[in-house]
Amino acid sequence: MKLPGGKLLGGLSRMIPRMVPRMIPQMAGQMAGQGEPLVAQTPADVVFRENKWRLLRYRPRPQGPKWRTPVLIVPSLINRHYVLDLMPGKSLVEDMILRGHDVYLLEWGTPGPEDRYLDFDDVCDRYLGRAIRRTTRHAHTSKVHVLGYCLGGTLVAIHAAVHPERIASLVTLAAPIDFRKGGMLSDWAGTRNFDVGAMIDALGNVPWQLMYAAFQWLRPTLPMTKAVALAERGWDDEFLDGFLALERWGNDGVSFPGECYRRYVEALYRDNALFEGRFCLSGQPARLERITCPTMVVTFGRDHIVPEACSRVLVDRVGSADKRALSLPGGHVGSVVSRKGAAKLWPQLSQWWSEHELRVISAA
Repeated sequence: MKLPGGKLLGGLSRMIPRMVPRMIPQMAGQMAGQGEPLVAQTPADVVFRENKWRLLRYRPRPQGPKWRTPVLIVPSLINRHYVLDLMPGKSLVEDMILRGHDVYLLEWGTPGPEDRYLDFDDVCDRYLGRAIRRTTRHAHTSKVHVLGYCLGGTLVAIHAAVHPERIASLVTLAAPIDFRKGGMLSDWAGTRNFDVGAMIDALGNVPWQLMYAAFQWLRPTLPMTKAVALAERGWDDEFLDGFLALERWGNDGVSFPGECYRRYVEALYRDNALFEGRFCLSGQPARLERITCPTMVVTFGRDHIVPEACSRVLVDRVGSADKRALSLPGGHVGSVVSRKGAAKLWPQLSQWWSEHELRVISAA
């Protein structure tokens, strides 16, 4: 048998990464016999909004919150918030409410062309700071537990290093801190061929499709792996529901405000200024050792987006007397929304906040 020529193989190698992501939702939809999955179903009210971002307060359980100090969740700036409220039974938010926590969430929204000049200080200092203050005001408390996921964890760590006064405890979830240890993303961001200035000047905001492509190439075989899993488990309605919801989230990205992205790459990825103690927020030093509130750092053993070495270092750098490192198996997203997340991660988050609630009340 004559093997296909090099041109044919080369063409297939370029076509498959483009074809498979489009095929997967179509295959899943046909198997499930349903349309677009419902996501973000936990009832919530908008208690504050500014520009594109909104502060959501999820409606408490019927008997009311068990704990007085609210929890503010800060998702990544470049992903939709509903990965943390994916669907009933696969929602961290829903689970925390059922456990008696008073849950707020900063939804970043969708930046428009007019937001290209939003800088890092606007996002990390002014917007995040206002979300924290509005949460405490709405909940009638002096402090708030803060959880930051992925880039949201980087933002809350920087903010806590400069403005610790309203933060009862800090949890970072797969958050990059030492950007020299960020794996392939660090290698790509640091290459001279990546002219971030020219890209921002030309495009304004960084299109989410461009960032999505970069994440895809971290694991180029992942779309094919998904297609195989889909073919093998097409009979499982529960699997299909979760699969469809996660695929919807993965293909529903958010562009990155241009000037904010410029500093994100130049100061954090290339200069590693946060880890090395040279980063400033609105002109004030953001030194990690100034974080003295109780701090828990959560990492995942098979995280190819934020390797453990990139994230775990925070627990060694903070000045907190009460600090904990929690390493769990699994990847960057699956460990948060899967059954394993529900069994291993969610109870430990609730326990952390419950333990430190007693200290906040006794100190008040």
